[in-house]
Amino acid sequence: MRVASIQMSVVEEDKTATIDKAVRKIRLCKGADLVILPEIWNVGFMSFDRYTPEAETRTGPTLSAVREAAREIRAYVHAGSFVEKDGDRCFNSSYLISPDGEVLANYRKIHLFGYNSKETEILTPGEAVTVADTPLGSIGMATCFDLRFPELFRAMVDRGAEIFLVCSAWPYPRLEHWLMLNRVRAMENQCFLVSANSTGINRGIQFVGHSMMVDPWGVPMAAAGDKEVVLNTEIGLADLRAAREEFPGLASRVDWLNPATS
Repeated sequence: MRVASIQMSVVEEDKTATIDKAVRKIRLCKGADLVILPEIWNVGFMSFDRYTPEAETRTGPTLSAVREAAREIRAYVHAGSFVEKDGDRCFNSSYLISPDGEVLANYRKIHLFGYNSKETEILTPGEAVTVADTPLGSIGMATCFDLRFPELFRAMVDRGAEIFLVCSAWPYPRLEHWLMLNRVRAMENQCFLVSANSTGINRGIQFVGHSMMVDPWGVPMAAAGDKEVVLNTEIGLADLRAAREEFPGLASRVDWLNPATS
C-alpha cells in the first residue's frame, strides 16, 4: 500500500486558510491508500488561547473538509487532530476516515503535554486505546507526547495493531528524542510506524518536522527534513509478518509482566 504523510505549517491566525491549505495537500496525495496529517494543524498547537473558542464538534469545518477530501481522492485519511468539544469538555481528538468519507475510528490523546504547554490546563485526557481494523490492516492511533509512553503502544499491539499512525506537533530542541522514539516504538513492537509532524513556527515556537515512515525492524523507509513536504512510501503487511516470523520478539513476552496477554 502507498502511504503519504503531510508535514505542514499553520497559517498563523487564519484557520480557514489553513484548512484550505490542508485540503490542497490531501489532493496532492491522490493515488495513496493512506494519508496522515499533523496534530492540531488547523490553529497551531501553541495557540492555546484559541483552543476553547475555536473548538469544534465532529461536524465542524475541520473534519468536514477532511472527510470531503478523503472522498475526493478515495483514500483512508487520518485527519491529524483538532480541539474537539464534547459538552463542557474539550479533547485533542483524531479521526480515521474511510475512502467514502465515513468516520471509522476516533482517538482522544491520552498523554497531554504540560511542559511549557497549557494543554493539560485546557483539555481533558482521553481514556481509550484505539485500534481500527481496516482492509489495509489494523491501525493504532497515537498523538505526539504519547510516543514517550511505551505501554500505550504495547496496548495497541495487544489489540492487533500492525501500523501505528502518530500525528504530532513536536518542537525543537528535542529533535533527537523524536527521531529515536519513532524508531524504537516501531522496532520494539514490530509494527510499521507512520508519523506526521508539524513544521514551521507557531506563536514563536519552531516545530522539528522530520516526519517519517519506519519499518518493523526500526529502520526508516522515508524521512523528511524540517520543511513542508508530502512524504510517500510503500509498505506491505507481508513484510511485517516476515519480520515477526524471522525474529519473534513479541512471542517472547512474559505473561506476568503483561497482564493483557495472560
